[in-house]
Amino acid sequence: MPSVSTEASTTVDASASAVSASNVSPATSAPSVDSRLTPGGPGYRRMSFALFLAGVATFALLYSTQALLPLISEDFGVTASAASWTVSGATGALALFVLPLSALSERFGRRTLMTWSLAIAVTVGLLVPFAPSVGALIALRAVQGAALAGLPASATAYLAEEVRPKALITAIGLFVAGNSVGGMSGRVITGWVAQEWGWRVAVGTIGLVAVGCAVAFRLLLPAPKHFKPGSLRPRVLARTVRGHLSNPLLCRLYAIGALFMTVFGAVYTVIGYRLTDAPFSLPQGIIGSIFLVYLVGTVSASTAGRLVGRLGRRGSLYLAGGTTTFGLLLSLADSLPIVLLGLVLITAGFFAGHAVASSSVSHTAKEGRAQASALYQSAYYVGSSAGSTLGAIAFHSGGWAGTVALGLLAVVGVVAITVVGSHAARVERRLVALHH
Repeated sequence: MPSVSTEASTTVDASASAVSASNVSPATSAPSVDSRLTPGGPGYRRMSFALFLAGVATFALLYSTQALLPLISEDFGVTASAASWTVSGATGALALFVLPLSALSERFGRRTLMTWSLAIAVTVGLLVPFAPSVGALIALRAVQGAALAGLPASATAYLAEEVRPKALITAIGLFVAGNSVGGMSGRVITGWVAQEWGWRVAVGTIGLVAVGCAVAFRLLLPAPKHFKPGSLRPRVLARTVRGHLSNPLLCRLYAIGALFMTVFGAVYTVIGYRLTDAPFSLPQGIIGSIFLVYLVGTVSASTAGRLVGRLGRRGSLYLAGGTTTFGLLLSLADSLPIVLLGLVLITAGFFAGHAVASSSVSHTAKEGRAQASALYQSAYYVGSSAGSTLGAIAFHSGGWAGTVALGLLAVVGVVAITVVGSHAARVERRLVALHH
């Protein structure tokens, strides 16, 4: 999610100046008046709540089948690896379509694209319960994921344009917090509903909840005042993307997001299978309730700005990686309370790392912010797809220890990339000092 060669707090001010210069029309960029939203100001609460609801709907729909995989396996008579494609198909399609849809948002507007994306996704969500086969279910989920691709990059670009610099990390953190609430509530609701009426009624219920979120989002989100339409020419898009991919800092951020999500996708795809087996043998409703630990992610994501202010961007990433590692190791225990504590730490570490990385992308990109965010989201959801599929394969071949080993390998990658970033920052500071 969401790194940078300077601390994120200083990068916010610098990059936000670039937003003001490049994305605000002359009529709204007078130096004496800044009409962008700020905490406590008119429209900020409506904007925050609207994007919070969009985040809720996005994650609730995207991962609506994840807590239900054991039931889907049983209903269709397929393995965990096959059932996991109902998650991987959605996240993979999102990763594939997020960049082209971000280009459409540059031309037609962030709010317009987010509205259409949610409308299509919730419509498909109401069809998912009627899937006649696992293949049809995977296909519908892929269409749903492709539609949802219009949300993440457009939302962060909207915030970068409409919110004042000092409030940007907090605003993005609230959007990520909405993701965590959506992921948590979707899994809890589906768990209990499925226990009584089956997985089809459960995913249908999530579809109805998402309809409500989508309607409220469209009614609440303020009309953009600082959006400036861009070009849809492929050459312009390709040049922007090449520029981002040639930036070592952005590439490190993309890799960090993908690796954090690999851990998260693996753990939460497989945890249902582990908890239905001995020694836990939990019913579906209780397994769904375990996803209440997502509330920890809501807190860690929404406080990412303060964390960066105290530890710096790289320090925050080290802390997030260490927290995730400790959680993975605790989850190996055969004691349910210790496993739950491990899930709490994994969730807190993941959401903190994601919020820091995703907000750093918005701060770092000086132009083509929608594409920069789209590339991050693409890498992020590639990590989710890889984590879901590889986590299920690792669990099938090596049990929960195999899934944990995969997660630890991904965290090592995060730490290694952050170390490389720290070294690059030191070299850059020395070069600057020599030139002065």
